[in-house]
Amino acid sequence: MVRSLWTAASGMVAQQTNVDVISNNLANVNTIGYKTEAAEFKTLLYQNLQTNTTSANGQSKPIGAQVGLGSRNSAIMSMFQQGSLTATSNNMGFAIEGDGLFAVRGEDGNTYYTRNGNFVLSRGANGGLALSTTDGLPVLNSRGTPITFNTNYVASKISVTSDGTFCYPDANNNPQSLGITLGVYQFSNPEGLEKHSDSLYSATGASGVALNEATNNNLKKSNVVQGYLEASNVQVVDEMVNLIVAQRAYEMNSKTIQASDDMMSTANQLKR
Repeated sequence: MVRSLWTAASGMVAQQTNVDVISNNLANVNTIGYKTEAAEFKTLLYQNLQTNTTSANGQSKPIGAQVGLGSRNSAIMSMFQQGSLTATSNNMGFAIEGDGLFAVRGEDGNTYYTRNGNFVLSRGANGGLALSTTDGLPVLNSRGTPITFNTNYVASKISVTSDGTFCYPDANNNPQSLGITLGVYQFSNPEGLEKHSDSLYSATGASGVALNEATNNNLKKSNVVQGYLEASNVQVVDEMVNLIVAQRAYEMNSKTIQASDDMMSTANQLKR
């Protein structure tokens, strides 16, 4: 009887984690570049009540008897499906169509990756214009160095081609390449990226090393779209349905605990 109490308790803990993940998805429904997360579960250990070789006469039995001890969270997966593109008045706002991610330099000096292309131009350390995130993190080019521009450039006149190349109009108003390309990187297993705040990811052993689209010809190139941002791919209706399912599963596990308690109470009263 005690086994059922702990099994149901593990189910409640697992569903609480599920609700936590769903609530985080709903909280980030308007976060630029956010990717939906989904909790996955696995069974716990099984106890052998009767093996398949314990018949009375010693003969082999075809089926044994095992009972599980509940469930637990095994992983929280990020779904990297493409989000819808929304227009922005920010000329330095970019969206990616494809599997790529932008690269930024963190405050700790490490490289992080993001689908949030809501960038701005700020005053750089050398007095020029530097492309950065809204938190001031430098955006990296295809060579892994911060993107900077001459102070003589007008931000509204800077354009970006679909392959991420920055251009500026000449005297005849024809866009000319500045020799700077947005760094766009892919991973063999993006689900293995480590998640951080501010929609940032970092590479891990599970994700593999970052693959530079500018130098790796074996990759399907992503398209960079200027003047657009990638919205969150959270589907509110799906998350509400998942929330209802998780809530019902939580309630059923709590009912199991109540039923086990009632059965134990009945057993204790048999001596009276």
